[in-house]
Amino acid sequence: MTLSLAAPAQASTVQDYVALGDSYAAGIGGGAYLNEDCLRSANAYSELADDLKTVRDATNVACGGATTQQVVQTQLGLLDKKTDLVTITAGGNDLGFGTLAAACGPALLDPAAATACFGALAEAQAKIDSGVLRQDLVAMIQAVQAAAPKADIVVTGYPYLFEPIPVDPNNPASVFIQQANYLVSELNATIEAAALATGAEYVDVTDEFAGHGISLLPNDSWINFDPTALDSFENLHPNAEGYEAYFAALYSEGVYN
Repeated sequence: MTLSLAAPAQASTVQDYVALGDSYAAGIGGGAYLNEDCLRSANAYSELADDLKTVRDATNVACGGATTQQVVQTQLGLLDKKTDLVTITAGGNDLGFGTLAAACGPALLDPAAATACFGALAEAQAKIDSGVLRQDLVAMIQAVQAAAPKADIVVTGYPYLFEPIPVDPNNPASVFIQQANYLVSELNATIEAAALATGAEYVDVTDEFAGHGISLLPNDSWINFDPTALDSFENLHPNAEGYEAYFAALYSEGVYN
């Protein structure tokens, strides 16, 4: 992916930008890791923003595996009245993203793994339906607003992990792909609702990733998936081009200028 971004007519400067969140904010899957604990990547979308003339100082404190509550507990230390932009990608781990990845990765290759995968998807959907995720997202955003009262708060959604295919009841992989993408839709809708309830801005990234999800056919996927290493921590995370797509979505919405 080659970024082609038009400069804004009148660019203001973001003085103090802090990125919060989970592995998708940290940049896991993008390579060029800057630390071992949280696996923050030099290709994370906040690091790409740091190269802009309109962003003076960007700090990524996101961490792989972080839930919304852990964002509040461990990532707000740098926020203050001088912070003028905060981005957040979080919510996936509240649904048990790691469990979903472990249960559903094998389901693409082995129909016998479908039962465990569908069970994990149902549990994740129940967490959305209960309203708990929305409450936790609202609480997280409000905590960020309290810590950085003058900042613009921007929360992002997640991309669809898989290219859609026709659903075949006799093909468990096709059913799993449909259910996984539906779960992402529900997750994104919940994040957007929490943003609306708190006055934060929501940025969707699904259009930027269209045509670049994991496919059962060869394609230019921006989501990592290595069927020979199903336990890879990079699986089901964007690659470097995927994080460029995240950055492009944020830039196009005027977040960085």
